[in-house]
Amino acid sequence: MSKLINFGKDFMTKFQEDNVPLLAAAQAYYYLLSIVPLLIVGFAIIPYLNIEPVQAVNFMADALPEGLAAVLEENIISLVETPRGGLLTIGIIGALWSASAGINAFIKSANEAYDVEETRNFVVVRLIALGLTISMILAIVIAILLPVFGNVILEFITNFLGLTVGMTLLLQVLRWTISIVALTGILLLLYRFAPNKKLPFKHIIPGAVIASILWQLISLGFSFYISNFGSYDETYGSLAGIIILMIWFFLTGMALMIGAVINVLYHRRN
Repeated sequence: MSKLINFGKDFMTKFQEDNVPLLAAAQAYYYLLSIVPLLIVGFAIIPYLNIEPVQAVNFMADALPEGLAAVLEENIISLVETPRGGLLTIGIIGALWSASAGINAFIKSANEAYDVEETRNFVVVRLIALGLTISMILAIVIAILLPVFGNVILEFITNFLGLTVGMTLLLQVLRWTISIVALTGILLLLYRFAPNKKLPFKHIIPGAVIASILWQLISLGFSFYISNFGSYDETYGSLAGIIILMIWFFLTGMALMIGAVINVLYHRRN
């Protein structure tokens, strides 16, 4: 018990020394910059799939925080109605570059957490950021799609195979487990290659697992809060959607940095 208390004290000291909220806010800024290019990529593909603009807008209204779809509605309709091959190529490049800037911000934050200077070549760092960005996108897609669309998938499997109640409950647990495992696996890569320091995987497992679970809980909790208690529309008006998204990105950055701080302390003790 005393070890746990001492670890908690060391965590709070390191949390304050590194000014973790400020590092998380810097990451949120770059994550926000990446969201529009990513939307451009997604909706530049839709004209080739014969999807109606109204369907695309309704999907965004369901998938994004309340108010954000309305802000982007005009651009969404324009992208859906007109196929633009060149825009797709530019969008992919812009999205990856902007999103990698967010991971690049995390790389700098991780170096600060480990108290090391960046000595790697700029090109090498950027390539690492690009690779981690692609991995993070895949992990987040899995982490979001399984919890959100898991019931639809389970209903299809149950009707097709005629599963028992026990098997259905097992699959319910499994979909959340897969989501957490996938996100944890990518976070292991993030914590291993982001800082300019060679670390054994056993020294980064605790932070990766905790950050993965924490991110899931934060996302669910924040979504519940916005749906039931949030009043951002009254305060920020049409900007409410962007403010909500910025807060979610900030909380995401906090979860990642908490995992990094835990890994730093664990590394020092072993």
